[in-house]
Amino acid sequence: MLGLFLAYKVGRLVVDGRVSAAFADADLIWDIERALRLPHEASVQHVLLSAEALVRAANVFYAVVHFPASIAFLVFMYWFRPEHYIRFRRILAWLTGIGLVIHFAFPLAPPRMLDSLDLIDTAAVYGPSVYGPPQTDTLSNQYAAMPSLHVGWALVIAAGLIHATRSRWRWLWLAHPVVTMLVVAGTANHYWLDGVVAAVLVGVLLMATSRQEHPSPSVPVQVRRAGTGTDGPREAVTNPALNPAFNPAEAGVEVAKP
Repeated sequence: MLGLFLAYKVGRLVVDGRVSAAFADADLIWDIERALRLPHEASVQHVLLSAEALVRAANVFYAVVHFPASIAFLVFMYWFRPEHYIRFRRILAWLTGIGLVIHFAFPLAPPRMLDSLDLIDTAAVYGPSVYGPPQTDTLSNQYAAMPSLHVGWALVIAAGLIHATRSRWRWLWLAHPVVTMLVVAGTANHYWLDGVVAAVLVGVLLMATSRQEHPSPSVPVQVRRAGTGTDGPREAVTNPALNPAFNPAEAGVEVAKP
């Protein structure tokens, strides 16, 4: 994660000299969306602007849900679904890494920066905003719209929870990426195609890692004290393979095969 963060910072420095390319790429994406007859992002923004509370809620969602939701997902998978944890952790890491490469290769100005699109920067107007002026913002790469990692991470969370749980309500987790896509488009932080590309990457990574499930950790190894003459379990101890500090010989116990 530290390496990915450093790469993100490097991307911010690299894009400083490619601002004109970022705006040219924005025109290209806009033309492709119109050729594909995708709806105008302004249609979502107009709905948000119909009520100040709604647009503020969308800004808050964009600003504060992304990272906490991803962390909560990883913690849940680690503690409660460990057999799926490694796979989905890898998917998140690979998705972020691939996204950073695309950010380097294809800088893209978000729609809120294009005056010709009849869109406003809702966060700057209504708050809260996580970005400063692009010219002075040295923390974030504001020309990294393609792909949308907000949408990509939300899709990974939904896919992971649907896959790892068995409730009949688990499909409702799909609402998370849907709402995220509407929010990032309505707040003019992303184009529809940013979300589409993120979804394609997530789909490819899910297929590529489909065989990387890990079995659940077995129950603690049952041991019996040497010389007791009993065959039944007497005591549960930590598996020595998982805890190298445990020495059965020093503890005077004999490890029974599971």
